[in-house]
Amino acid sequence: MALKKTNWSLVQQGRGFFLALIYGLLCAIALWVSYGLRFDFEVPEPYRSERVMVLPFVVGLKLIFLLMFGQFRGLLSYFRIPDLNQLFLGLLCPSILFLAIRIINPTGWFSIPRGVILSDFLISLVLLVGFRVGLRMIQEKMSTGRGLGDRGNRRIGIIGAGSNGASLAAEFLAKPQLGFRPVVFFDDDEGKIGRDIHGIPILGPPSELAAAAEALELEMVAIAIPSLNAKRIRDILKDAAEAKLDTTIIPSLHELSTGRVRIEEMRKVEVEDVLGRDPVALNNEPIRKIVENKVVLVTGAGGSIGAEIVRQVAAFSPARVILVDHSELAVFTIEQEMLFSEPEISFTASVADICDSEMMAMIFDRHRPSVIFHSAAYKHVPLMETQPWEAIGNNSIGTFQLAGLAIEFGVERFVLISTDKAINPTSVMGASKRLAEIGLQSFYGHGGKTRFMAVRFGNVLGSSGSVIPTFRRQIARGGPVTVTHPEVTRYFMTISEAVGLVLQSASMGEGGEIFLLDMGEPVKIIDLARQMILLSGYEPETEIDIEITGLRPGEKLFEELNYATEASDETAHPRIRRLHVMPEGVNEFEDWINSFGDDLLKLSSSEVKERITEMVPEYKAFLE
Repeated sequence: MALKKTNWSLVQQGRGFFLALIYGLLCAIALWVSYGLRFDFEVPEPYRSERVMVLPFVVGLKLIFLLMFGQFRGLLSYFRIPDLNQLFLGLLCPSILFLAIRIINPTGWFSIPRGVILSDFLISLVLLVGFRVGLRMIQEKMSTGRGLGDRGNRRIGIIGAGSNGASLAAEFLAKPQLGFRPVVFFDDDEGKIGRDIHGIPILGPPSELAAAAEALELEMVAIAIPSLNAKRIRDILKDAAEAKLDTTIIPSLHELSTGRVRIEEMRKVEVEDVLGRDPVALNNEPIRKIVENKVVLVTGAGGSIGAEIVRQVAAFSPARVILVDHSELAVFTIEQEMLFSEPEISFTASVADICDSEMMAMIFDRHRPSVIFHSAAYKHVPLMETQPWEAIGNNSIGTFQLAGLAIEFGVERFVLISTDKAINPTSVMGASKRLAEIGLQSFYGHGGKTRFMAVRFGNVLGSSGSVIPTFRRQIARGGPVTVTHPEVTRYFMTISEAVGLVLQSASMGEGGEIFLLDMGEPVKIIDLARQMILLSGYEPETEIDIEITGLRPGEKLFEELNYATEASDETAHPRIRRLHVMPEGVNEFEDWINSFGDDLLKLSSSEVKERITEMVPEYKAFLE
């Protein structure tokens, strides 16, 4: 390691010496020419001597100021506005010093004529900027592959002639090896139309894509407005599809601001971009207070929601995170991910079934968790409809047993991940989650120090078993894409958004609450299918068919977010509401759920569903 450090130091010194030599030579030329310009290149004898005498002092002082402004640290082949600003200041400061000396002592030995000072500053600036720009041009020329330029690169139009669009075009022009040649900008701002950026013309709005595509031989377009709303993205996708152009989008503002990606790292437009979910702003301090230096246990840690809870919790410096999942592969995968990304935090993976009360008691006793995020659940509606015993055993009885252990071991907070399907349920899965909510509410006032709460929300984009991965698989094999009913609608939010709001809800809970997340506007599933087909480069119902299969047992046309009898009020976060609910008595519910558990495997599917209605009378069961 010492050898490498020494070699790198030598490289740095060599580059600094080379720059000092070049800059010194250019500054000397600038001063020499400045004296010539001042006297029409017939410099009087006294000034010839002065020029020779002051030359080493002027050049030395300029090099000192250039060093102070970091001009010997930057990579030579990169030169942009910040570099120009530093170079300008590095030359301006010594010029101001020379001028001050001239004003204070006009007859002194270091009193350079004012005209020479001004000329010297301007010529020095031109020469040094020219040197840096020249180096960059040489580097760009070499990077094209011995002057092959951008022949064969894809002709791309950029939507958005703002700073991001300009930066994207500059990257493509500077790095033709990326494979793109920007030829046109599209922008809605009438003040920009007819002008150009980096020599690239700005046309009208994206609605002119079809007309411009043929005239300019466009092959694709890039959306360079990361804050663009979902409706506008959908319109652009439609225009691009009509012009038969591939569409990409630059990373989000958050990704760009954190430095995780560069602006030229475009990606395909995803369904998340067109569903209209704005970024969530969280109040991190309350979350930090309930997580920092605490032992946090996450059930279902290998699932989509559970894994994201683990990732976000890790950002708040917990003492340890216990990962519980009955899938060995799933819990191993998230454990390995976290050990790599968060090596300073302790993670413990436990392969366990939450219904195994003895195993869970051992885990609680060994690790003594302070906070539990309970996301383990069976969630697939049609599958659970045929296996109601598993839905009730895991989602309802398992949750109630886990809550009892939380009280026994003094857990501070217990957060249940619930679902909008628990409202007026028509499926066993929804009814089982409603029973889980009722079970937690029954502990209100009887849970000791443990605060129980549930967070209710709808579908999350891309979760395992959800409609979006299913559509992707169907499109990949050429269709058809299956939709149960042309009028079926669902609420959607991103996994990271949902989990962020779950953590925020957990920080606000006092015990006994059900929190409801703002899901935005519902989305027609058939519209989602058409959009995903378009995003994949196909024409819906022409190249990829959409097939209506009919509602499956337990499915609804639309989901509800709360019961009509549940009043709600606002919380400190605009996307979270607190529902007012009347809890069941803990003893009554415990007797009922224990009796149900004892009889569960003796009952037929229809009998299980009929038994649920004793505690959830609004449940409309599908009876075979």
